[in-house]
Amino acid sequence: MKVILVNGSPHKNGCTHTALNEIAKELHANGIETEELWCGTKPVMGCIGCGRCKDSKQCWYAEDGVNEFLRKVPEADAFVFGSPVHFAGTSGSIKPFMDRAFCSKLDMYAGKLGAAIVSCRRGGAQGAFEDLNRYFTIANMPIVSSNYWNEVHGNTPEEVVRDEEGMQTMRTLGRNMAWLLKCVAAAKEVGILFPEHEAKVRTNFIR
Repeated sequence: MKVILVNGSPHKNGCTHTALNEIAKELHANGIETEELWCGTKPVMGCIGCGRCKDSKQCWYAEDGVNEFLRKVPEADAFVFGSPVHFAGTSGSIKPFMDRAFCSKLDMYAGKLGAAIVSCRRGGAQGAFEDLNRYFTIANMPIVSSNYWNEVHGNTPEEVVRDEEGMQTMRTLGRNMAWLLKCVAAAKEVGILFPEHEAKVRTNFIR
């Protein structure tokens, strides 16, 4: 089993990484492989809605890390997307990254677990957290919860480590994800598979 952790912060080893790493420790303790992908500091292009990726599962624009991530999606069983809070929302890189990763490719994620975490200095965490979770809820992805909203507080990695409740939330999230991954694996062994779904119906409201 494998979990991909996506770090949407411009700081590779900053507060968001500190939170993701705490989750990874719990997953490793449960025998689950992890890989952290960093969005980086170069511009991430926004989705232009061309739909060309629907069949290829790759974006025509290959100058950032989105296609690298998409190549890893089939081998992954779960995902954690992390972002710092910028102006009470997500970072300027994680939003276009996820737009292009999910657009026209929702079937790649169906049945795979998803979770979001955010890192903030003080406020605005809920807006960013809700933005990230919206991707999972339209992709047939079971969302993994914790014992509080998945957020850590601090202006530096050292301060985040001192956020005892936030770090406990990350550890609990990691344990819950590990447990659910094992439940899914056990279900598959006895023939309980993810439900088949009807073909997507699109209704446009036109007057």
